Amino acid sequence: MTIAVISQVQIAAAHDGDAELIVTLTYDNGGTTLITMDEYAVRALFDACGTNVPEELIGASWERVRDALVASSQRYAGTPATGH
Repeated sequence: MTIAVISQVQIAAAHDGDAELIVTLTYDNGGTTLITMDEYAVRALFDACGTNVPEELIGASWERVRDALVASSQRYAGTPATGH
């Protein structure tokens, strides 16, 4: 199984002007993947890693990123679509 860790973080502006975090995951084979995380996912990631400093996320497992993205998407579970 390929292991990936956070190797870089960058704060960026989303299309609506809100802050997002772009996380670079680096795999043990040298490959990389960029993940864009919204504010809710970033808060979940910070909580899971016990920090609120983006640079302190470096070295954290990709599983923490996955779990934060799941938490972010689950906040909409059971919420009806508005059609807007």
